[in-house]
Amino acid sequence: MTDPVHDVDALVIGAGAGGLCAAARLAHQGYRTLVVERLDQVGGRASTHDVDGFKVNNGAIVLELGGIMEQTFAEVGARYDVRMPSPPLMYRIGGKSVDITGGGWGFLLSKLTRQGAKLLNGLGAARQDSGLPDEQLSLADWVGRYTKSETVHGVFRNMCGSVFAVGSEELPARVFLTYFTRKSAFKKFGFAPDGTIGAMSTLADVVPLHGGEVWLSSQVRSLQVSDGLVTGAVVDRDGQAVDVSCRFVVSDIGPVATAELCPELPADYRAEMRERAKPCGMITVNFASRRPLLEAPGLTSFGKTRRLCYVANFTATCPEMAPPGWHLYAGAGVPKPSVGDFDTDAETELILADLHDEVPGFADARVLSVAVMRDEWPPQRAVSGFDLPSQTPIPNLWNVGDAVKEYGNGGTTACAETAKLVVDQLTQRYPAPART
Repeated sequence: MTDPVHDVDALVIGAGAGGLCAAARLAHQGYRTLVVERLDQVGGRASTHDVDGFKVNNGAIVLELGGIMEQTFAEVGARYDVRMPSPPLMYRIGGKSVDITGGGWGFLLSKLTRQGAKLLNGLGAARQDSGLPDEQLSLADWVGRYTKSETVHGVFRNMCGSVFAVGSEELPARVFLTYFTRKSAFKKFGFAPDGTIGAMSTLADVVPLHGGEVWLSSQVRSLQVSDGLVTGAVVDRDGQAVDVSCRFVVSDIGPVATAELCPELPADYRAEMRERAKPCGMITVNFASRRPLLEAPGLTSFGKTRRLCYVANFTATCPEMAPPGWHLYAGAGVPKPSVGDFDTDAETELILADLHDEVPGFADARVLSVAVMRDEWPPQRAVSGFDLPSQTPIPNLWNVGDAVKEYGNGGTTACAETAKLVVDQLTQRYPAPART
């Protein structure tokens, strides 16, 4: 037995970064919006949980400043409480910290290799379409054209892992070069003092301000289709099945999971989504110390490491993220292979070994948790360059999020971008109803 029909304009499945950006935009523009999230909090893989008073992020740890995410907050009237460390990024090379603020790639490469000028020429050429390599060339092979330096290869691999959550051997060079020559390239980023969930919660609060709702601990069980369009869904909520009717659906759970909710989608489309899906993996060690362990106040990246890509120093900028007197860090690495199956225990040991080598005092730190993101909970649902389409064969059913991002983008920035692009399409096709 079901409750009376719950009627909305927009049904958003999933309260991750893409879903919340889409929902906030839709609600702000006058659509009665319902967000259905199976977990008991918003944010998805851009969320935070409490570990003995420490605010430990579940996935995304930084948010971009000055880009599409901040623009989304501004457009919907939400507060964007993100603090930028200064400098935001430093490199740990040969036991020394290198600040490249103001010097960029040129300054860094000049310190690492005699072939720095050649690499810079390659980066410069990539600013022209004719200078971009073809899709088959990996980033590792592209760098190998200019240098054999293990440190330089390590820098590129770790930057690749930090942005795209994939190894340089598995990412097309064209994607990396497109990101760094045409996209925002995360030039400005910071931490949210309440953890990433702080920003996501502020965005979620926009929905009820405009007459919408966010249902937590609820799950869409199936989508209902009539005459080739989605007309509603059955939602499990508080132990009951609730019928929801809607004009259109935006899904933030990934094209594969979305297709499973809708058997009316063509079988070849559903098979293609399963075949093309390329989720990757990442391992993060969250740790704390009574004394500061790193001088860099933001992210520290590395040259020659086994797996470790970066360490984030949260409390230098956001002391609220830890109990008084504690310093909170996260060290993240990309396994090998980063796409497909990997040995979790062995890969975790390599990251821990890197932390012992690269972070003085790590041996005395308190490890709060080791988070492994993979399979159904990956850092990215599709490797950049192998993204799936946001539109489905059903005209009023769309996907947002990191599986359907634009070419050469990644992370929460890509999620915010997909939300804007999809909402722009939907608002043209389905004008907001006039309400008094």
